[in-house]
Amino acid sequence: MPQPIRLKDHEKDARLVRQRVIVGAAAVLLLTCVLIARLYYLQVIQYDYHSTLSENNRVHVQPIPPTRGLIFDRNGVIIADNRPSFSLSVTRERAGDWEQTLDVIVEVLQLTPDDRALFEKRMKQGRRPFEPVPILFELTEEQIARIAVNQFRLPGVEVVAQLVRHYPQGAHFAHSVGYVGRINEKELKQLDPVNYSGTHHIGKTGIERFYEDQLHGEVGYEEVETNARGRVLRVLKRTDPKPGKDLVLTLDVRLQEAAEQALAGRRGAIVAIEPSSGDVLAMVSQPSFDPNPFVTGISFKAYAELRDSIDRPLYNRVLRGLYPPGSTIKPMVAVSGLDSGVVTPASRVFDPGFYQLPNYDHKYRNWNRSGDGWVNMETAIMRSNDTYFYDLAHKMGIDRLHDYMSRFGFGQRVALDMFEESSGLMPSREWKRARYRQAWFPGETLILGIGQGYMQATPLQLAQAVALMANRGKWIRPHLAKTIEGQPPLDPNPMPDIVLRDPKYWDAGRNGMEQVVHGARGTAHKVGATSVYRIAGKSGTAQVVAIKQGEKYDRSKLQERHRDHALFVAFAPAEDPKIAVAVMVENGESGSGVAAPVVKQVMDAWLLGEDGQLKPEFRPPQPLAEQQSANR
Repeated sequence: MPQPIRLKDHEKDARLVRQRVIVGAAAVLLLTCVLIARLYYLQVIQYDYHSTLSENNRVHVQPIPPTRGLIFDRNGVIIADNRPSFSLSVTRERAGDWEQTLDVIVEVLQLTPDDRALFEKRMKQGRRPFEPVPILFELTEEQIARIAVNQFRLPGVEVVAQLVRHYPQGAHFAHSVGYVGRINEKELKQLDPVNYSGTHHIGKTGIERFYEDQLHGEVGYEEVETNARGRVLRVLKRTDPKPGKDLVLTLDVRLQEAAEQALAGRRGAIVAIEPSSGDVLAMVSQPSFDPNPFVTGISFKAYAELRDSIDRPLYNRVLRGLYPPGSTIKPMVAVSGLDSGVVTPASRVFDPGFYQLPNYDHKYRNWNRSGDGWVNMETAIMRSNDTYFYDLAHKMGIDRLHDYMSRFGFGQRVALDMFEESSGLMPSREWKRARYRQAWFPGETLILGIGQGYMQATPLQLAQAVALMANRGKWIRPHLAKTIEGQPPLDPNPMPDIVLRDPKYWDAGRNGMEQVVHGARGTAHKVGATSVYRIAGKSGTAQVVAIKQGEKYDRSKLQERHRDHALFVAFAPAEDPKIAVAVMVENGESGSGVAAPVVKQVMDAWLLGEDGQLKPEFRPPQPLAEQQSANR
């Protein structure tokens, strides 16, 4: 049976369509309202925030490193300057896979694997990913051209012109002025991150490190507008950096060269001081090294050669070299004995060639095995008589000896602006008890009286001690900086002067030193015979290896590096000192025969004019009668 045909309900369909349209319109309206609300929130409520983000994407603040201060010698000769150089920098944020970029750089510039390792080390030391890191310095024109041709392969790589530290005097001042080098991770944690933004070098040694704050300056900034690729379109604002302060040193280039020539290639150290001011006129540690490669990055091979050299060119012998002072301290011991009241200038000791403590069989030998007979203080200094000073040290005792030698600067840092300086060693009862858990023995006091045993001093300490003899006890710390932006350095911790019970005691020690050079039997009389001015000096030798009791020193049985060190200290002119010098020649054996002529050459270079006579400023004033006669 056929089914009846049902008519379609058009009204129902129309209602369904209308409902769907209404729901869709409501949804569209709702979404539109949400979009409008979001736009209002972003464009109105958060306008300041997003405009700042947008501005930061467009505007960048770039640090401008300050120009490092220059360093001059006392006569205005440049010792450390800044010269323009092209360097290759990589910005990690823009380079992407920077390790692959380094591979391309090595390929393009045809460099070695060692260079690649050095580049990677420098990249890892970079502070911020958006700061460019210099990896290669002093680019040649060919290298710059290669980078330009392959720029499309090197994102984030650019050639930058900058000022790089340069030392025109080369190795002459490597141990005094020092050098700058790249900032390492340890230094980075200690530096002001703001002031050192954009700075990649810092003083590592010497004056460069001690006066880092003054030499560095203050960082500047510039706001630049960049495009999406980071290219600078224009500079919006600039704050100029403040350059570092210039330093004028007390050193004299000509005297430094003369001192190095006097050493004649031998290993050793020379310090020359102006006693009246504490100015260090020359400071030589030989052998030395060229500091310039350390600025831009020395190769591993070149550094290994310097580090492993048997001659130790990186070792600062002036400040860190520790040597027994030997007989050079005898004038100071003599003055100390006078002031402590245990002897007088006329006190005599009989020297048979040795000294024995009461109730002891051990003989402490004099260098002159046949002995000098009866000797007083002046003769003992002139002849460098060990027996006299054994006896004097025994009478003083270790406690007084330690106290007086400490006043002369032994066992402590004496310099004002040399951070590398070692304090040396001035032994005492307490020191030995703490170090060896042993009591102090009388025999140790005896050998301490002639500058042997545990005692160790630096050449700088010896120079300061002889400067104190020249100054009659007036303490002025030796220093390298003469002026900083025209202002002299100040001593925040001045040492007390050495005040003796009777100032005439200084004359006894000084007269003995003068007889060392100008006395007929003085140990350095050959030097005095050729001098046109009076020199007060003292020779000494420092043992490198011990010699058994009763044996004589035989150089033929010793290797060259096991032979005694030669020492000599002096000041001149003796009546009005203008220069004090300490010389140490490693394995030179004879203080009077090897070190004394070196001292004489240094003094001649400073005191004498081209005519071979004392310069006018160093000549003693004429008596009034002589002036009147000369005027007539």
